[in-house]
Amino acid sequence: MYRISELAKQCGVNKETIRYYERRKLLLPPARTEAGYRLYSEKEVNRIQFIKRLQQLGFSLTEIHQLLGVVDQDKERCANMYEFVSKKRNQLQRQIKDLQRMERVLQDLQHRCPDEKALYECPIIESLIEEE
Repeated sequence: MYRISELAKQCGVNKETIRYYERRKLLLPPARTEAGYRLYSEKEVNRIQFIKRLQQLGFSLTEIHQLLGVVDQDKERCANMYEFVSKKRNQLQRQIKDLQRMERVLQDLQHRCPDEKALYECPIIESLIEEE
C-alpha cells in the first residue's frame, strides 16, 4: 500500500494531480487509515499510468473518464460508448493523415537541406494548406 506521496513518486506525478484525479472521478475513493491518510494499491499505480499514457496520446481527461467506465463497469458512462468511440476514431484518423502529411513535408525539407538554394524554395506553409 502507498500513501499519496509515495504513489505520486511511483507514478511521476505530484500529490495535487492525484487529488485532482480523485475530484474528476478518474480514481476511485481511496481507503484511509484511522488517522485519515489515503492508502493506494498497485491497482491505482496502473490506473494512473494508464491515464498518463492516454493523455500523452491526446485524450482529454473527460474522454479518459468515459473510457474508464469500461474498466469500472459503469453502465452510465458506457451508454454512449459506440458513438464516443466512433467519433474519437474519426478524429484520430484525421490526425494520422495530418501527421503523414507533415512527415512528407519534413522529408522533402530534409532532402532539400544540403542544397541551400532549394531549401529556401520549400513551400511548407503552402503545401500544408493545399492538402487540407
